[in-house]
Amino acid sequence: MEEKKIGADAGDIRQEKEREENGKRYVERKRWLFLGLPFTFTKYTVTDEVITINDGFLSTKENDCYMYKVQDVELLTSLGERLFKLGTVACYTGDNTHPQLYLQHIRNAKEIKDYILKASEEARRRRRTLNTLNIDAADLDEIDD
Repeated sequence: MEEKKIGADAGDIRQEKEREENGKRYVERKRWLFLGLPFTFTKYTVTDEVITINDGFLSTKENDCYMYKVQDVELLTSLGERLFKLGTVACYTGDNTHPQLYLQHIRNAKEIKDYILKASEEARRRRRTLNTLNIDAADLDEIDD
């Protein structure tokens, strides 16, 4: 059975299938901390190219961050999250709109964090992108005066 998308042509569907075959794809839902039930309207999708956060029910918002922009990844687990085998993955990015992305209360958080860390490094290598540190060069101009 072939999956069809509304508004997508055959080339888009073929490219997405190739991406899924070549790399991993994680789709997780944000869960309530109480019993770890997925009764929220937030869905996280992590592929080797992009991290996507879909949020909302009536009014929806989609946020994407390219994997090569992820600079650091952190796993946060509270006591409540550990009880229900959940975790929060914090991604520190070079993205202008969301410099910090949080994948909150998700299952398989450690596995997803490790995957994002490796995939972001691989994405930077493929794009030949250098990760730089902002040291506030504007402050150096004031010292020279």
